[in-house]
Amino acid sequence: MISLVSNPLGFLFSPRQQWQAVGALPNTALPSKLLYAIILAIGPCIAWYYGATKVGWSIGDGEIVLLTEASALRIVIAFYAAMLGSLCVIGYFIHWMADTYGSESSMTKGIVVASYTATPLFIAGLCGFYPVFWLDMLLGIASLSWAVYLLYVGIPAVMNIPSERGFLYASAVVGVCMVIFMALMGGVVILWEMGLAPVFVDG
Repeated sequence: MISLVSNPLGFLFSPRQQWQAVGALPNTALPSKLLYAIILAIGPCIAWYYGATKVGWSIGDGEIVLLTEASALRIVIAFYAAMLGSLCVIGYFIHWMADTYGSESSMTKGIVVASYTATPLFIAGLCGFYPVFWLDMLLGIASLSWAVYLLYVGIPAVMNIPSERGFLYASAVVGVCMVIFMALMGGVVILWEMGLAPVFVDG
């Protein structure tokens, strides 16, 4: 059971089976699953640090753009904190809304559900090793779409509620995610003004 719910690829190829396994976990096993996001979120950070400082990217036929190592390090640290912070906030709202939809939850359970839902985004983040704008955009859209699908499949299975009620529950969580995304966009602007703006390597 533990190996099954710790397998990221399972959420890509057998999501219903994965969610059933997560739903069957005892509450005492949930805290250890918090490590899932903590570990997987490191992958995109390493990928984008390497891609931004060693490979670089270009727009059209323009020259290759690279970030300085110090600048990239600051950005990926902030990126890592933003990913985990967002999952905690989403997890809180999953827990907070449980009573409304006739389910029982805990803060830990909510974060675990949010973390597993983000699996496609963690995997797609590895494309940062080789930054190609159009490819990254396609992978980003595909992974986001699959994450939304995972949420709609996972909420009823893990929260043990009918699929009709689970659809409304998941839709409310999607709304929360959109608000968080907008807040992050505003936060990026503020952080850039505070000195976290990218520093490019001089050509």
